[in-house]
Amino acid sequence: MTTSKSRGVLAPTRRAFLLSTAALAVISTLPGFAFAQSATPTPGGSVAINIGTEPPVLVLIAHTAGAAYYVSGKTNEGLLTYDENFEPQPLLATSWEVAEDGLRYAFKLREGVKWHDGTDFTADDVAFSILALKEHHPRGRATFASVEAVNVLGPHEVELILSKPAPFLLTAFASFEAPIVPKHLYEGTNIPENPHNFAPVGTGPFTFVEWVRGSHVILKKNENYWGEGKPYLDQLIIRFIVDPAAAVAAIESGEVQVSVANVPLTDIERLKANPNLVVDTRPAPYSPSIARAEFNLENPYLADVKVRHAIAHAIDKDFIVNTIYLGYATRLDGPVSPDLARFYNPDVPKYEFDPAKAEALLDEAGYPRGADGFRFKLFVDPTQPSGPPKQTGEYFVQALAKVGIQVELRTQDFATFVKRIFTDRDFDIAIEGMSNLYDPTVGIQRLYWSKNFKVGLPFSNGSKYENPEVDRLLETAAVEIDPAKRLQLFNDFQRIVVEDLPTLDIVTPASITISDKRVQNLKLGAEHLWTNGADIYLAS
Repeated sequence: MTTSKSRGVLAPTRRAFLLSTAALAVISTLPGFAFAQSATPTPGGSVAINIGTEPPVLVLIAHTAGAAYYVSGKTNEGLLTYDENFEPQPLLATSWEVAEDGLRYAFKLREGVKWHDGTDFTADDVAFSILALKEHHPRGRATFASVEAVNVLGPHEVELILSKPAPFLLTAFASFEAPIVPKHLYEGTNIPENPHNFAPVGTGPFTFVEWVRGSHVILKKNENYWGEGKPYLDQLIIRFIVDPAAAVAAIESGEVQVSVANVPLTDIERLKANPNLVVDTRPAPYSPSIARAEFNLENPYLADVKVRHAIAHAIDKDFIVNTIYLGYATRLDGPVSPDLARFYNPDVPKYEFDPAKAEALLDEAGYPRGADGFRFKLFVDPTQPSGPPKQTGEYFVQALAKVGIQVELRTQDFATFVKRIFTDRDFDIAIEGMSNLYDPTVGIQRLYWSKNFKVGLPFSNGSKYENPEVDRLLETAAVEIDPAKRLQLFNDFQRIVVEDLPTLDIVTPASITISDKRVQNLKLGAEHLWTNGADIYLAS
């Protein structure tokens, strides 16, 4: 690999940005426009991806915001990537060894890699990043809990020493899940607030150009990238189009070439018929998503399990699947998505739709209807101000009113939602999406483990749920190397949390990606669109 001095990046003006996307739109809609797919990737071009929600950060060293999944790995890579069977593949690490007892992981690192500012990438960066993830990352607190030490053995060699086995650990080094950050820019700083979380400096195939709040992020090809001939694209544009009508218009006109959010489900069948578009509903194997209602157990009403059970019986999940998601979802009765098949337990308790039973439970809890017909009032906050999260919130308002609970819907942007739930703790019911990820210890434990409640820690135990038996099951499963015993521990965990009901799991939504059919290599391996994007190209 050849290297050169770091060169300045010229940020395009807003006018140039709009002209570039408009040009693509015009070309793609010209009469007779067609292309021939080539087996050989074509270098050059720009792809705009609408992710809908604007993320609060761009680098996920201390955050798990789902919208940032699409950005973080493009600039800041991890040690490994994964094929569709979850087999690890080289990225910043070129080889690795795991001791038979599971207590030592050794990595040899790629040589000749430069940070975007021209500084050499070394093992010191890896050691610093893993310890930072352990301390500051909402999931990393559990993922790397057993890591006692990270030892630098040489400029490009590092080892992790564990106090206990972590049977999931080798699958935890994806770019968006465990990004490596430059020690020389993060050491001695407040890592969650470090300015490079918002203006990344990484080793990845794309360099940061600009973030225009409310509009877009522009990433430019890293001319000094270690991957020979990559990335194929000259530019990636990440758009934040929230309005559903605008999101549809953007993908149909070619203003964006990929859309993963805010396209109304009512438009999907029509878009499937468009010969220039591809509609892909395959879930990302690395991170199945769920939609759920999280209860704030510090609220005196919701602290009563009878009230939580009553709310569960007042909600018709099948209605939500068929009417809100138009069938592009699967009913969910526990914390594990059926897309995480090896850990899914279909035999958890189920709260069937039964408003009469809900009313009886509320009466038993000591909350009779008042003169106005209501028992008490709650607020519901959806994670997004539009689409299924908002519609689910609206449905909660109507359904709970029928059993005597007055509910007020509040909508806000994503950053405000995160602050309200996890920092201010000013909420009663949060309608939110969460990722199961590739293993319950990593994706699910954080949401129920009492030791993962920390004010200001996003996407953690927002309910402030505490059950010593649940903690024991989760902590035991995290180190159990016998697959059958580990599965039984997770089955027991699922049964208990469904009975305790700190959250009401609602559906597993389909993962819908709509793209211009010229865009190739969009969903690769287990990570799909959350990879580093080096292989994406536009067919000529």
